[in-house]
Amino acid sequence: MGISAKMSRLGTETAFDVLARANALAAGGMDVVNLGIGQPDFPTPSNIVEAAIKALKDGHHGYTAANGIPELRIAVAEDIAKYRGVTVNPDHIIVVPGGKVTMAFAIEMFGEAGAEIMYPNPGFPIYESMIRFTGATPVPIPLIEENGFSFDADSVLAQITGRTRLIILNTPANPTGGIVPPVELEKLAEGLKKHPDVYVLSDEIYSRMTYDGEGHTSMLQFPALRDRLVILDGWSKTYAMTGWRMGWGLWPADLAPHAQRLCVNFHSCVNASAQYAGIEALRGDQSPVDMMMEAFDARRLLIHARLNAAPGVRCVMPKGAFYAFPNISSTGLSAKEMQDRLLSEKGVAVIAGTSFGAHGEGYVRFSYANSLENIERAMDRFDDFLKGL
Repeated sequence: MGISAKMSRLGTETAFDVLARANALAAGGMDVVNLGIGQPDFPTPSNIVEAAIKALKDGHHGYTAANGIPELRIAVAEDIAKYRGVTVNPDHIIVVPGGKVTMAFAIEMFGEAGAEIMYPNPGFPIYESMIRFTGATPVPIPLIEENGFSFDADSVLAQITGRTRLIILNTPANPTGGIVPPVELEKLAEGLKKHPDVYVLSDEIYSRMTYDGEGHTSMLQFPALRDRLVILDGWSKTYAMTGWRMGWGLWPADLAPHAQRLCVNFHSCVNASAQYAGIEALRGDQSPVDMMMEAFDARRLLIHARLNAAPGVRCVMPKGAFYAFPNISSTGLSAKEMQDRLLSEKGVAVIAGTSFGAHGEGYVRFSYANSLENIERAMDRFDDFLKGL
C-alpha cells in the first residue's frame, strides 16, 4: 500500500533548500553571503531569553492549555489594542507553534474539493501548497510591480465565485516587501459585504515592520469583517524569535473552538517556557525592536540603491518586511537560473521569484536581514556576475 495521493500535492519552502545548499558550500570552504533566508540576523533580546530561563527554573515544565496560557492571551489582546486600536476577547486568541499553524488551520477549515481559496501571488509559498493539499483550487491574486506589488480591490472582488471560501491577504508582504494601500483594503472590505460567506485570513506577521511612516493597516480596522476574519501574527520576525516557534491567531467566535480542537489533535500545546518569554516580549522593553527596525531601514536603503544601479536590474522600494524583490528579466536569465548560478558561481544565496508562485518569474528575492558589510559584499559579487553575462 502506498501513501495518500494528497502527499504529492504538498509543496515546500525553497528558502530552506537554498539554505541547506549554502551551508553545504560553506562547509566545503566557499565564502557564502546568505541573502536567502527570511529571518532576523539579531539574537533574541536578552530580557526575553531571561524570562524563558526563569520560567524553566520556576518549574513550568508541563502541558499548558491548548490555546495558550491565559496571561499570554491577555498580553496578546493588550498588544492588539495598543498597535491595532481594537479591543478583542482573549478567549478568541489561539497561541500556536509558529505563524504557519494559524495559516494551515484556516486553510484546512475551508479547503476541500470543489472549494476555491484566493491567495497572493507572488506570495508565501505555503499558501498555495496547503490549498492544494486540502484539495481546494488555488486562485492567485496577482501582485503587480507597477502597483508596488499591491492589488486592485475591484479586481480581487471580480475573482470571487460561488465556490470561494477564503481570501488570504499578506501586507506587509513576503517576498515583495510591498504594502497594500489602506484605500484598497477599505474597498475590499466594503465589497466583501456582498459576499457574506467568504472568510478572510490576514497574514500580518510583518505588522511592526514598516518604513517611511507608512504604518500598518490591519483588517481588524474594518468592523464589518470581524465575524469572518482570522488574523495571523506572532513573535518570529518582530522579536527575532524564529526558532522559538511562537505564533498567535485571532479567530472569529464561531471558529475559535474548531481551531482549539485542531491544536489538541496536532500539537497539544505550545512550549510552556516559550509562552512566558512571549509575555515578556509583548510587555517588556520595546527598544530592541526599534533598534532592529533602524538597522533594517539602513539596509533597505542600501540594497535598493545597489540593485537599481546593477546592470539590467530594477527594484521597487520595499515598504515593509525585510525583502527586496528586483526585476531581473532584462538579464536574460530565468529566476531559477539566477538563483542557482549566483550561489554556485559567486557564493550569494537568493531565492528565485518562482518559488513564490508563477507570477514571480523574472524576479528574485533578496533578504536584507544581514549586515551592511555583507550586503555590500553580496552586491559587489552580484555586479561582477551580471557584468560577466
